[in-house]
This record gives sequence, C-alpha cells and structure tokens, in this order.
Amino acid sequence: MKVIVGSDERTSLTDAVVEDLRGRGHEVVVVGPPAGQDKQWAEVGREVGQAVAGGDADTGVLFCWTGTGASIAANKVPGVRAALCTDAATAAGARRWNDANVLVMSLRLTSPEVAREMLDAWFGTEVDPGEAANIARLEG
Repeated sequence: MKVIVGSDERTSLTDAVVEDLRGRGHEVVVVGPPAGQDKQWAEVGREVGQAVAGGDADTGVLFCWTGTGASIAANKVPGVRAALCTDAATAAGARRWNDANVLVMSLRLTSPEVAREMLDAWFGTEVDPGEAANIARLEG
C-alpha cells in the first residue's frame, strides 16, 4: 500500500511512524519538514489530502502540533475524510464507520506506542458495509 505521511515538523514521533510504516511493507512518501521541505501545516494537510483524493496514495498519515489544523486543511480537499484520532479505538471507528482515508495525530499528545496501536487499528479495520449510505452522504 502507498502511504503519504506529512507533518509541519520533524519529530521522533514522525520518524517512528515512517519507520513503522516501512516495516509493515508499505511504500511511504514523506512531505513537509520530515522530508526536508519548508512547509506549514496548511500546505502539508492540503498536499496529503490531494495525494489521497487524487489516487496518488492509498491512505495518508498526517501530523501537526494539535492535529486540528492539519485535519481541517486535509478535509478541505473533496474526497478526503481525515480523522483526528487519539487512540486505537477512535482510529478503528474512523475506518469502520466513516471510511476515513487520512489518519491525523497530534504531535503534542501522541506517543510512538499509541501511534503504533492506532496504525494497527487503521490498517486492521475494514469499512462496515452497513455504513455505505451514511458515508455516501459525506460526498454531498
């Protein structure tokens, strides 16, 4: 699976998530300061969103200090369903009930261990077919 990872800051968390994703066998594309680029959260959020919505990536993982700004920026892109998550149960629910396609984490609140649990849930949870009508309403 091709995963685009973006952040407005390079931290030990972003490095750990990129390493984890590669360890899972995913093709990882990194944007923003973790890739040596000078970009702010709005730019990074939009870039991750465009890659996912445009089919250049299968899913995205996005970070900013709180996670809020990056998720707002990504959700401005039609076809993106970015979910700001703080734990594995929320990440699983975002996939199951919302068909979320961009996982957003707070650099301030998320530990590498919790991030790993969220990634397990994100990649291990299928969309509930019973939610298809609700999810279609999001495309409105």
